[in-house]
Amino acid sequence: MPEHHGLIGPNSRNAWRADGRTVTLARPHRDPRPVTVEALPQDVVADLAATALIVVDMQNDFCSPDGWLASIGVEVTPARTPIPVIAALLPGLRAAGVPVVWLNWGNRPDRANLPPGVLHVYDPDGTGGGIGAPLPGGRVLEQGSPSAALVAGLETADGDLHVSKYRMSGFQDTELDSVLRNLRVDTLLFAGVNADQCVLATLMDAANLGYDVLLLEDAVATTSPGYCMQATLYNVRQCFGFTLGSQALREALK
Repeated sequence: MPEHHGLIGPNSRNAWRADGRTVTLARPHRDPRPVTVEALPQDVVADLAATALIVVDMQNDFCSPDGWLASIGVEVTPARTPIPVIAALLPGLRAAGVPVVWLNWGNRPDRANLPPGVLHVYDPDGTGGGIGAPLPGGRVLEQGSPSAALVAGLETADGDLHVSKYRMSGFQDTELDSVLRNLRVDTLLFAGVNADQCVLATLMDAANLGYDVLLLEDAVATTSPGYCMQATLYNVRQCFGFTLGSQALREALK
């Protein structure tokens, strides 16, 4: 009987090699790809071979003029400003082998894992008009519906990963940490909306879990008042990691 040769693992980054009666636990070697990026409060040397991009909530209900937030009177124009910035970053990051993780809010249809505190945010008087409320073609922020679909102007590619979240933080009650551990990454780039809410909550949890965190200043936005963005940038630089501009990253990728 011929010997079986193969990889055992969720992806090529985290796999054992099986060869007959022997299993090699050493993971495939990846050469470091250090790049120097201008950032605050200090410049950063990041290893692209151990970096992933997390794009938070760039979906119809938050960003589309026909989405849920727009339908309840929220001015979503600010939430749309990251679209061209992220789109311009994706080709260079993918070419450099940096995984792209789309982290969109996508509820269970029955909302069975959502506590009252989450539902209260957009339904303070209990009339049922918030998360999970009926919409044409689905429900507010429901997984698999147009509400949770990626906003026009951004496109996924083969090899991208998708994780649904149900809280401000993408790490709570989701598989995000397991996905990132299997990618064997240490450094996370953050883009998306809202910078002071879901992006910041996810970034903070990432930092608390031991990831290196870098916030892409012009690839995030918020519909909150301007001082919320300023406080977010201050807190990221002061307490959690670094901030940088997309142009600096694109130059580094060259």
